[in-house]
Amino acid sequence: MFKKISFFILITALASISYAQNTDSITVAKARWQKTRVAKQVKLFRHHFDQKNLFLANENISFLEVKNTGRKAIFALGAEEKELIKTSDFGIRDTAIAALNGNFFDVKNGGSVDFVKVNGNIINTNRLDKNENRARHQQAAVVINDGKITIKKWDGTTDWETKLTEQNIMLNGPLLTFNNVDELLDTTSFTRLRHPRTCLGVKPNGRIILLTVDGRNENSAGMSLHELSRLMKWLGCTSSINFDGGGSTTLWVNGMPDGGVINYPTDNKKWDHEGQRKVANVVLVKKK
Repeated sequence: MFKKISFFILITALASISYAQNTDSITVAKARWQKTRVAKQVKLFRHHFDQKNLFLANENISFLEVKNTGRKAIFALGAEEKELIKTSDFGIRDTAIAALNGNFFDVKNGGSVDFVKVNGNIINTNRLDKNENRARHQQAAVVINDGKITIKKWDGTTDWETKLTEQNIMLNGPLLTFNNVDELLDTTSFTRLRHPRTCLGVKPNGRIILLTVDGRNENSAGMSLHELSRLMKWLGCTSSINFDGGGSTTLWVNGMPDGGVINYPTDNKKWDHEGQRKVANVVLVKKK
C-alpha cells in the first residue's frame, strides 16, 4: 500500500511540474512584448510579468534580437585587463549600438578570471582552483569571427581556448543548452536559487538573443539556471549560455532613455536604472 501511495504522489508531482511548465511556456508565448527597432537588424523586446504569472513570480525581462549576418550589425568584445568599467561606458567608448555585461571577474583587483581574447590579443587567462580544475564558467565560450558570434563547448583539453582560431573569444558559462541538448547543471546555490541573470542564445535561423532578467526585488524575482534555460528554449534558442549575473546584469542600448540602461541593475539595491556594477568586459553590437 505504501509503495502505491508513494508512486501516486510521485506521478502527481511530475504532472504538476509538467502542467506548470506548459502554463509558463504559454505565458511567454502570449506575452505582449514591447518591441523597439534599435537599428537595422537589431530589435529590442521588453516585458514585465507583474502578476506573479511566470514561474509563480514577477519577472522583468529585456532582450535584443540581432540578425547574425555580419552585415549591418556586427558583434565585438570590449575588455580591460585590470580596470573595471560600467557596461554603458564600454558601449559609449566603443561607439556601439548596444552592450551586454560579460564574464566573471575579480571584484577587488579587476580583470576577468576567465580567458578573454580581443582582436587576437589575450587580455586575461583562466584562474583555476587549487587542483587546477576549471570552473563551470570556463567550460564554454562565445567566439566572434567576421562580426558573427556563436557558442562553443569545451572539449576537455587543458589548452582548448588557445587552440581556437577566432580572434575574439570570451569564456563564460555555465552552458545551458547546446545544439538542442540540455546540459547537466550542478546543484549549487548559484544554480538553484534565483538571481538577476544575463544570457546569450542562438536560434535555428542564426539570430542571436542577448537577454537580461532582473531580480532581488519584489518587481522581479530573478531566475534559477533551470528556469533561465527553459525561458531561452521558449524564446526559440537551441543553444544558450549563462553570463555573469547578479549585480553585474546590465543591458545598455545607445540613445534610449535612462542613459541607455534598459534593465534594472541591482548594485544600488533600488528599482531604477542607476545601479550598474563596473565589469571587466562586455559583448558589443556595433554598426559595420
